[in-house]
Parts: sequence; C-alpha cells; structure tokens
Amino acid sequence: MSTTFHNNIDIIRTKMNVSANSRRPFLFGVNFELTEGFFIEDPLKQNEILFQIKSVSNKLNSINEYPKTTFRTKPISYDSYKEKFNIVHKGLRRGDSFLTNLTIKTPIETNLSLEDIFAQSKVPYSLCIPDRFVCFSPERFVKIADGRISSNPMKGTINANIPDAENIILSDFKETAEHNTIVDLIRNDLSISAHDVKVEQYRYIDKIKTNNVDILQVSSMIEGQLPHNYRAQIGDIFFSMLPAGSICGAPKQATVDLIKLAEGEKRGYYTGVFGYFDGVELDSAVLIRFVEKDGDQLFFRSGGGITAYSKCEEEYQEVLNKIYLPLYE
Repeated sequence: MSTTFHNNIDIIRTKMNVSANSRRPFLFGVNFELTEGFFIEDPLKQNEILFQIKSVSNKLNSINEYPKTTFRTKPISYDSYKEKFNIVHKGLRRGDSFLTNLTIKTPIETNLSLEDIFAQSKVPYSLCIPDRFVCFSPERFVKIADGRISSNPMKGTINANIPDAENIILSDFKETAEHNTIVDLIRNDLSISAHDVKVEQYRYIDKIKTNNVDILQVSSMIEGQLPHNYRAQIGDIFFSMLPAGSICGAPKQATVDLIKLAEGEKRGYYTGVFGYFDGVELDSAVLIRFVEKDGDQLFFRSGGGITAYSKCEEEYQEVLNKIYLPLYE
C-alpha cells in the first residue's frame, strides 16, 4: 500500500468520523500548522509509517544488535537563543500571551538511523516516517474511551539528579504558573465537546530515563463526558482542540503568531499530533522529542514554556536538557 499525505486536513477529519463510526481501526497524524497530515486504515498491516501507541505497534518483535551509540549535539549559542527569548518575552509583557512555548532546532550527529532510533526507543508513544522524522513522545494528547475524553498535558521539567528535585519543581512559582495556565487551557478545550470536565489528577511526576541525564516532568489529568454519538464526531472533536495547548500556549491564536515571529520557521510535524483508533478507543500523543532529517543533516527539535517570570538562562538549559535519546540499555 502507499501512504497518502493530505494537504487538506478536512479530509482526515472526515475519514476519522466515518471510520470511527464504523469501528474500523486507523492511524492518523497532522502537523503543527495544520497544513499536512496522513490517514491509514488497518495500520498494523503496513510498515511505511512505523508507530507505537502504548502496547500497540507495528515494530518488529526482535531488536537488532546495535553498536555503541554515538550522539553529539551542536546547539545554538546562548546569545542566539536569547534573541528568540526576548521576542517572546516582549510579547508576554505586552499582553499578547500568558504562556508561549518556544522551540529550537539543534544539529545532531549519531550513528543511528531514524529507524534505529524508533526501534530502540523506550517510550509510550513513538512514530517514524522513514527519511523524514522520528518522534519518541512521553506526552499523551487525548484519549477517547467509553464515552469519556481525557488529556494529560505535560508542563515542567527538571534534572532528576538535582537534590530534592521533585520538591523544587513542584514548589517553583514560575513552573506552577505555567502548569496552571495549560491545565486551564486544556480544560477549556475539552469543554468544547465534553461536559462535566474536571481535573482528576493535578501535578503528578513522571521520571524519564535518557542517554544524557534523567529528567522529571510534571503532568496533570483532565477528563470529561462526551455525548452519546461521539464516535461519529471523533474527528470533529479531535480537531476542535488543535493545535495542542501544551506546545503553543495561551491564548492560542495570538500565541501562535508570536511563535512564528520568534522561531522564524515552520515546525512541520514537530509539535503536531498523531493517534491510533483500535475500533473501540482512540489514543493520541503530542509529537515532541523529535529528530528530523533535512538533506543529509539530522536535527533535534526541543522547547519549553516561557512566562513573564521566566529567566533566559534557565529556559536555555531546559531546551538543552531535552535533547536526548530514550534508548534501551
């Protein structure tokens, strides 16, 4: 089979509605700008696009022997990052945004191919379009199951090796403000289609092992009740919440405009979303922790949330800490 990429995402939205209502499994993905996406029926029967959603995957059962991994980075300078940071900070002080996710693009060198990284990544969500990109995401976007919709926005990162790291991240004023903004935004997004929306878990910690330093990340869980005929509207429900709030900011449109100004280039599939419907439930992830290929060069995309209380030095270090590979040992 041949994967079809669509420039009109309404095609994907409609296909999701029809297939979910007929309980036919599918895989889908869309980029950040909502200008391109893909839709594949019966995705476990193909390997043009490789994916893993929790325990469901078209990965090979066995993992090959790989040489010792080499992984080198050439991040942008602090001064270059500061120029982007200052554009965002000026917009925040002006009131254009309450929270803006600023990202960078880092050249990397590794002896692993995109497919190698996908095969070895130890994460709940991963996606690989060979010769384009690989993503190994720790962050769920939304899950739709049994008439309920839930989201797990991830905001707040710290080096796990710092003494008392968990207490530091949970008590940090800036991190708390950032997390609260995203929780409120996601709660509003879910309320577009759901009722009785509640924060079921607030600011819990996940530990992520990497080839660099282990990191702690802070998430919350928000959940609501969908209408009885939600399957026939699953594409409409999903696309009503895009782009994902945790990787743009609030308010969305003004923040997206600020992101374009500061970053100066399109993100493409980085910080887009992808998901899988198994005939009963839909689970999806945000396309973060992302390596893309441009010609013969690989780039790692990473970012972090900026608020009016952010310090440039700390934000620069955070985006560097997120440049890693979550590989099997």
